[in-house]
Amino acid sequence: MDDRDYLARLENLPPLREVIAAHSLGAKKGLGQHFLLDLNLTNKIARSSGDLHGVTVIEIGPGPGGLTRALLAAGAESVIAVERDRRCIAALAPLVEVAEGRLRVIEADALTLDLPSLPAQLGLPARPLRLIANLPYNVATPLMVRAVYDAQSYQQMTLMFQREVARRIVAAAASEDYGRLAVLVQSVARARLDFELSPKAFTPAPAVTSAIVQITPLSRSERGEIPALKTIEQVTQAAFGQRRKMLRSALTSLTSDPLALLQAAGIDGTRRAETLSLTEFHRLAVAFEGLDTIC
Repeated sequence: MDDRDYLARLENLPPLREVIAAHSLGAKKGLGQHFLLDLNLTNKIARSSGDLHGVTVIEIGPGPGGLTRALLAAGAESVIAVERDRRCIAALAPLVEVAEGRLRVIEADALTLDLPSLPAQLGLPARPLRLIANLPYNVATPLMVRAVYDAQSYQQMTLMFQREVARRIVAAAASEDYGRLAVLVQSVARARLDFELSPKAFTPAPAVTSAIVQITPLSRSERGEIPALKTIEQVTQAAFGQRRKMLRSALTSLTSDPLALLQAAGIDGTRRAETLSLTEFHRLAVAFEGLDTIC
């Protein structure tokens, strides 16, 4: 099948609203579902990730398949769609047929899977691998944290979040949105907010604006030596858990001697978490790893 025939078959699929009606795909609040039906926007998201030819894409929560269609039309070599809603599995079947081997749909909770290993399990090329998804709102942050741990497996991540979460991911030190998510993500990747999407673009319309974030993992040479991500998580959770407090007080949940920890890291205990740079958080994490007494 040549590219023109392939694209024509994708375009001749039923409109997404018909797919939703045929399979009774009323969005489930418990699954954080808000379906993006505007194909102009799904195509924009697919294009924003760059050239997809020769790329294996993992998509989380495809729903009725709007973004999935766009990824295939943009030239993705293979798309692995992970969906936990069984109703959507049936709705995606015609798209699987049209894709002729380029789309694999897995019924599972993405939080339970080793996502980077999926291509090998399915006999697909593992590289280059990208993660592109309209993440379900209710699990977007834990999925992002898992992706951070797997960052070196991905060439690029193009992910949709609530705008407030997106801003926390890309925030700079000393800004209002700066917190543990920014430190964790930016320890291993460059992150930028690409564009926003109005609630009106979704069915049902959420109460918040959404935003696309582009996350580009740093190479090992760019990243350098950093503490273990688990340690960074522990330190930032404590530091930002009581962000209005000085660090000498906020870090008592982490160690019985926060002043010793801060002294080892060369950080003034009267400072607050949002004033620390990425490098200073790394120093704090290294110092924490070296403490003899931890509560």
